[in-house]
Amino acid sequence: MSNSIKAAALSAPLLLAATAPAMAQTVDERVNEIFANSTGWFVNLIFSPFPGTSFPWIVAWLVVAATVFTVYFGLIQFRAFPHSISLVRGDYSDPNDAGEVSHFQALATALSGTVGLGNIAGVAVAVGIGGPGATFWMILAGLMGMASKFTECTLGVKYRNEFPDGHVSGGPMYYMTKGFAERGLPMGKFLAVMFSIFCILGALGGGNMFQANQAHAQISGVIGEYPGWITGVVFAGVVFAVIVGGLKSIARVTEKVVPFMGVMYVATALVILAMNADQIGWAFGQIFDGAFTGLGVAGGMVGALIQGFKRAAFSNEAGVGSAAIAHSAVRTKEPITEGFVSLLEPFIDTVVICTMTALVIIITGQLVQDPNTGLYLLDEGAATIQTVDGNKGVALTSAAFSSAFGWFQYVLALAVILFAFSTMISWSYYGLKAWTFLFGEGETKELVFKVIFCIFVVIGAAANLGPVIDFSDAAIFAMAVVNIIALYFLMPIVKRELNSYMSRLKAGEIKKYV
Repeated sequence: MSNSIKAAALSAPLLLAATAPAMAQTVDERVNEIFANSTGWFVNLIFSPFPGTSFPWIVAWLVVAATVFTVYFGLIQFRAFPHSISLVRGDYSDPNDAGEVSHFQALATALSGTVGLGNIAGVAVAVGIGGPGATFWMILAGLMGMASKFTECTLGVKYRNEFPDGHVSGGPMYYMTKGFAERGLPMGKFLAVMFSIFCILGALGGGNMFQANQAHAQISGVIGEYPGWITGVVFAGVVFAVIVGGLKSIARVTEKVVPFMGVMYVATALVILAMNADQIGWAFGQIFDGAFTGLGVAGGMVGALIQGFKRAAFSNEAGVGSAAIAHSAVRTKEPITEGFVSLLEPFIDTVVICTMTALVIIITGQLVQDPNTGLYLLDEGAATIQTVDGNKGVALTSAAFSSAFGWFQYVLALAVILFAFSTMISWSYYGLKAWTFLFGEGETKELVFKVIFCIFVVIGAAANLGPVIDFSDAAIFAMAVVNIIALYFLMPIVKRELNSYMSRLKAGEIKKYV
């Protein structure tokens, strides 16, 4: 039985009786065609570029918001950085505060939803198309995105729901309803419902099916081809075992997996950089030169800026609102403290991990620049040199790391599996909270969503559902459209919280517990 038959059978039990490959293939293609035709307008709307450019308007939406918050809060990402580290260490943590997880666990859970294939393949595509200069703009956008995370996560804690049994529910849908009502603003409930719908769709697609699909591709690439549903069933079983225990179970896993995979990846990069220490200065020179100069549009400032900003926006999800759901569950009575903790997330994801990937690619010389067009090409050591695209992203990163360590392809495969797994369990929580906002709290209602989520893990690994993935990715960034509108209206509340906390911290009223 072909993979497409299994995908169709898993997605529709009535097709289990189907035995003809041609019939199943026809059905699968027909479903994809119908879905693409009915949702293509939405995907094109979200990811469409400004006229005459290749710069998606949704990226500009995120970057402009990050700039506004950076200015409005007086460069808070730099002023509060040392205090953020103290909070993650638990210096100010009161175990008796309401909430489910520690500052560190909340940060790890949110990071597990953003650190992933974008840090591996996405950076390679950005540097491959925009040249080394894309790294500069990627770092800048990541630094500014820290202010967006600070804003949304502070609001997430301030307006969360706390229940008698100790668990909490928070996120943009709650600060949209409560915050707008508090300020006497209309449309809060409408925005919250729209955000929740987009969040559920994004969780099932980009946060689930895409991850399972890419994990299977990496595994089969190392050990050989085999049916995707096998990967799906294994992943679904492990994911269900974690998420059925709720956020505390998710946090216990992510606080171990995220540091492990992050340290493993960054440590390998650091070793390669140490082996080529004499070229680090040259690499940074390439980054700064390429940020403002270069041949052709793709290799020049415009191309580098577009690729760098796109990678930062798609990697750290600052402004999307997803992280605010995870951070809302933290144990604290001071909402602003989780805003401080959350601003570390884009720094770790984009400024540290993405930059490490870019430096290794630049230093190991895996790119060749066409002197006529300025395009950066993937040197495959063969007669033909191909332009870098999405499909070449992982290959380029793998080649760069493997040039120093031949065994890195296996480490990369493990990293992709861990990244995919951690992303799935984090997005299961995001989707669950959007689900309970729409349909109400309760164990039965939560279990229904968790089962649905795991079914989609199997579908994602077994099927090639391109239009579905495109739609769900668009849904994730549609979350940002709704979320940032709310942040603009509610940022004065965050500023009030910030001023109150900082004045009390300066006066010595905020005490350390360790």
